[in-house]
Amino acid sequence: MTDRQLGFDTLQIHAGAHPDPATGARQTPIYQTTAYVFRDADHAAALFNLQEVGYIYSRLTNPTVSVLAERIATLEGGAGAVCCSSGHAAQIMALFPLMAPGRNVVVSTRLYGGSITQFSQTIKRFGWSAKFVDMDDVEAVKAAIDDDTRAIFCESIANPGGYITDLPAMAAVADEAGLPLIVDNTTATPYLCNPIALGATLVVHSTTKYLTGNGTVTGGCVVDSGKFDWSASDKFPSLSAPEPAYHGLVFHEALGPMAYTFHSIAIGLRDLGMTMNPQAAHYTLMGIETLSLRMERHVANAGKLATWLENDPRIDVVTYPGLASSPYHGRIASVCPKGAGALFTFGVKGGYEACVKLVDALELFSHVANLGDTRSLIIHPASTTHRQLPPEQQEAAGAAPNMVRVSIGIEDVDDLIADLDQALAKATA
Repeated sequence: MTDRQLGFDTLQIHAGAHPDPATGARQTPIYQTTAYVFRDADHAAALFNLQEVGYIYSRLTNPTVSVLAERIATLEGGAGAVCCSSGHAAQIMALFPLMAPGRNVVVSTRLYGGSITQFSQTIKRFGWSAKFVDMDDVEAVKAAIDDDTRAIFCESIANPGGYITDLPAMAAVADEAGLPLIVDNTTATPYLCNPIALGATLVVHSTTKYLTGNGTVTGGCVVDSGKFDWSASDKFPSLSAPEPAYHGLVFHEALGPMAYTFHSIAIGLRDLGMTMNPQAAHYTLMGIETLSLRMERHVANAGKLATWLENDPRIDVVTYPGLASSPYHGRIASVCPKGAGALFTFGVKGGYEACVKLVDALELFSHVANLGDTRSLIIHPASTTHRQLPPEQQEAAGAAPNMVRVSIGIEDVDDLIADLDQALAKATA
């Protein structure tokens, strides 16, 4: 079957995995080890010189984690991937080979609150900066790019509001500027959206969310398309210039489409140490095996529940892009043709106080700071995930005080509607 293109449902089970050569174990084992024995001194030297691919130390690579990286890269259509300890770690890992003191990244105003803080505050400690732009305004994105810009960053389906980014338009802007487009595909997953096929250079994930799908472990992943020409300008010396730590090796020249991935392992994980542990990789591998099945149910439930909410007089607004009333509804066919995801917000009449009462009155929905679980989840962003932001940034991110965010699970949707109905009755009495 080597000449046949396997389908997504097959790849989510088989990609990257083979029966264990030592034992014949069919499921990928948890290789719970720190280090690996070298065949001899020459083998060790070749591994450390990047002349041979293999395992040295689990801060860098681990067989269980490697299977996960290959599976996610395959599902995303990338050349390679590197897994790390969390979604936030993945964002720093993604920028690390591209940035330097004084450089900036143009980012969407519609991001998860923690990402906004990471980009607006934390990256300053590296001497980097971020320019926040509404990515519905293509001309504003172009205007924000300057000689020090090194990437454009957005989410495919934005958290918390479920807004769909026009990825082909952003890719065109990035290409014109000679910059990589980085897309956080956590909310959509590769089942609903394929950013690389739409022009993205890099894709990042919080594997904590839908890829694992069961709320058990944290993790992150960076996928490289392998298509960007890192040597086309002098903007990316980490990849296009000699690397002193490897005797002058030029990553892009030596490794071609795998240059970014190898750099992220050999330097990024080596020095930042944002390592994914093998047990977390194992849980995520098991989760991915049912990804398409879960996403279909997530999307179906979200559509039914959002429609019910939109018709409820106790609700001001519903942001789900799957609704015909959404200004982002027209982007579904081109950006995420298999569905608009299962994350959105809705406004409750009564504002902040009503939202708090709603959250406290729910019984099936879990009040947690997470998304992408099999269980339906709810949170009030203005008092939690986005509370560190000033009011204007809360509004821009879709986290106004009267809005709650829901991540719709795979339960019986009628039970979810009944739970919201009774909680809204108490919240708006």
